[in-house]
Amino acid sequence: MNHQPFEEWLLDDKNLNPAEKRELDLHLRTCSRCTSLAEVGLALRSAPVVPPAAGFTLRFQQRLAVQKVAERRRKLWGMIVLLAGGAGLLGWILAPFLLAFLAAPVEWVTAGIGYFLFILTSLQALTEVVAVLFRMATDFIPPYVWMVIVSALAGLGLLWTISIWQFSRTPQGVTV
Repeated sequence: MNHQPFEEWLLDDKNLNPAEKRELDLHLRTCSRCTSLAEVGLALRSAPVVPPAAGFTLRFQQRLAVQKVAERRRKLWGMIVLLAGGAGLLGWILAPFLLAFLAAPVEWVTAGIGYFLFILTSLQALTEVVAVLFRMATDFIPPYVWMVIVSALAGLGLLWTISIWQFSRTPQGVTV
């Protein structure tokens, strides 16, 4: 037996049109499960609402403030451990290079300048290669493919923007 629409009608407390009321009444006559659900819902709706104990909001706000302080403290200690671990790992990785640099600084300076010039010339060559490939690609790739590429990049940009917005928005709720 399909209980889905009837359970939904009983649990949501929405106003039903006459046809839906008639269907629900017919179903309640034959289904003990939905009848018991309707009785429980009626009992819950007719139960008196008990007000919270005196000072509830004050106790809740105090407990919330204590939890926020504890959370800030946990985050601070987590950040300290993360930074200390990262600094230790970086020191462990860089220690041999630093010791070699302190042993012969002139060789490292010349090697550093050589690497800088190598990177600079490599970047220049790479930009020229990319420029040539881009000029060639405009001739070989049809315009509709460019439209697909631009649309895909725009979609990824939109997805990225929405995800950043979701992660950066402020939470709603009780504030102290």
